[in-house]
Amino acid sequence: MKTLKNMSKTSKTNFATYGMVIVVFAVLQLLGSDLIQRGGVLSPTLKGQLVPICAYVVMALSLNLTVGVLGELSLGHAGFMSVGAFSGTVAATALQNVIPSPGARLLAAVVIGAVFATVAGILIGIPVLRLGGDYLAIVTLAFGQIIKSLIENLYVGMDVNGLHFDFLENKIALAQGGKMIVNGPMGIPSIQKLSSFTAGFLLIMAALFVIFNLTNSRSGRAIMALRDNRIAAESVGINVTKYKLMAFVTSAALAGAAGTLFALGQNTLVASKFDFNTSILVLVFVVLGGLGRMWGSIIAAAALTILPEALRQFADYRMLTYAIMLILVMLCTNNPTLKSFFSSLAAKVKGSAKKGKAKGGEGK
Repeated sequence: MKTLKNMSKTSKTNFATYGMVIVVFAVLQLLGSDLIQRGGVLSPTLKGQLVPICAYVVMALSLNLTVGVLGELSLGHAGFMSVGAFSGTVAATALQNVIPSPGARLLAAVVIGAVFATVAGILIGIPVLRLGGDYLAIVTLAFGQIIKSLIENLYVGMDVNGLHFDFLENKIALAQGGKMIVNGPMGIPSIQKLSSFTAGFLLIMAALFVIFNLTNSRSGRAIMALRDNRIAAESVGINVTKYKLMAFVTSAALAGAAGTLFALGQNTLVASKFDFNTSILVLVFVVLGGLGRMWGSIIAAAALTILPEALRQFADYRMLTYAIMLILVMLCTNNPTLKSFFSSLAAKVKGSAKKGKAKGGEGK
């Protein structure tokens, strides 16, 4: 108890976030077990959404690192997700005979997807992060669209001689028994599913570990100093480019890992899935959950991924209802009157709890 009391508020929040993810995972695993599923507790539709939810949660966490912690607006985050998705899927297909174990192959694919997204993050981040504000947002949006266009014109085939690549036109001559993995605008027509809810849970925990350790380190404090006051941070010797690039590349790597997890849970994959709308959707998760609040991003990503399917019964009014609910939630969470009300309510609850403990101590 003494150790818990001596913990900082940030550490308590971090451990509470870990605990929330573990509890939700345990409950959903229990509800998804064969014994309980016969009772209809967890629908097949929701069970099929668990992997995409995990992927979007990691995407929201990674973007929150850029938007909430670094304080820079990025509108091309889906581009890094697409890099991880396609590179990870190609790697998983190419390693099918080398690594027969699905779990080990998924791990290798996630790592490769994250590495390729890291390289893309470095190549984009070096010129882009010299900008700021609206200019940075516009340039990242452009780079996101460029990445999508490049993937739409990429052809990858595999035969006994290894992988073959072509661009713009498919001129790949495969040996007998070879197959196309990425077929330009058609994307990847057939994917062996490797992703699972357990893998998604582990990736979320890994993302939280990376983000929390970064934000609580000396580098994390330098990144937040740049967010709060760039001029003051520069005046005390903080290297702006280094720390901005560190946060941006870490965010890109996590997005690439999320892309691989997402892709290996699908039957087919096309580059158009990772367009501007996906970047905006992930940004909505971050803003709705609260800038810098990782637990908020987790809840918002999970809720807003489930909500469209939950509203499917409303047919034509589904997206209208979804939009109205989004607006209402945003108004409520950013209303000063409601914020002060909930703050005073929380203070009263804490005060009554302390009084109860004091009375209990006097009774003893």
